Amino acid sequence: MFTRRLAIPLALALCAIHAPGFAQTFPARPVTLVVPFPPGGGTDTGGRVIAEQLSRRWGQPVVVENKGGAAGQIGADFVAKSRPDGYTLLLGNIGTQAINPLLYPKLPYDADKAFAPVSLVAELPLAMMVNPSIQAKTAADFVALAKSRPGQLSYSSSGAGGAPHLAAEMFKDQTGAFILHVPYRGGGPAIADLLAGHVQLSFMTVLEASGHIKAGKLRALAVTGDKRVPAFPEVPTLAEGVLPGFNAISWIGLLAPAGTPQEVVDKIAADLRAVLADEVVKARFVGLGGVPRATSPQEFAKLIADDKGRYAQIIRSRKITVE
Repeated sequence: MFTRRLAIPLALALCAIHAPGFAQTFPARPVTLVVPFPPGGGTDTGGRVIAEQLSRRWGQPVVVENKGGAAGQIGADFVAKSRPDGYTLLLGNIGTQAINPLLYPKLPYDADKAFAPVSLVAELPLAMMVNPSIQAKTAADFVALAKSRPGQLSYSSSGAGGAPHLAAEMFKDQTGAFILHVPYRGGGPAIADLLAGHVQLSFMTVLEASGHIKAGKLRALAVTGDKRVPAFPEVPTLAEGVLPGFNAISWIGLLAPAGTPQEVVDKIAADLRAVLADEVVKARFVGLGGVPRATSPQEFAKLIADDKGRYAQIIRSRKITVE
């Protein structure tokens, strides 16, 4: 009995000593950053920016691994079931963390319990974009065009139930325009078909579309946030034009499997904060159309919970479902 009583506090003491030591030596080997979407989308683009910078800071490779499919569920599930040691991380977004739990009653993991939020990475305003073959020069022009051709125009999205899809449905709801929805498996394929002219409209993050907009391959009619985007100051917000008060943005953020030692979570968050504070990294995100923003793990957890509440109302009012 005496030996047992001595062993328990001794074990707890050893754990207390081990955890900070583990955090101090982290990472001692390569880290995998899972992007739960195909290459080319906004989440993937932002992930590669921070992976490069964290690799330099840690002196260890941060390998981006794309695991797309099922609106981000495949990649998220992979991370949820990974060893909780900080060496497998998820670059989630508003869709995987706040929207999917509302749309998919049978997710292969419990979204509220499977992850340890680390930090927000960037806010991603959306752009309302058209193929240049479309004559509309403004959002108001497009509304007039869509109303003159009900059901004849279509828009692509990165997947049913994602932030771009919900933003487009908000736009349709508030303008009364009838535009067909064509969902894709990620932002990259959705933009590819917009570029090819197979669809006429897309709501995509400025981050993933900025290169095409700057090259003149796509035309931005408006952005969906409450303020203009520094990368495209000439592009008005929808709130300035046809829809006063319209505000719909996406975001990307870093998460670890639930059970990851808090000391490791805090270290990753602190290192990411330092990376995002770098002026070169800031300029890179802003140039692409993103707004870098680091948070504490607790602040990020609150953001996810708040957005779940906000989008629950939208999904109910529009009766949005996925198969």
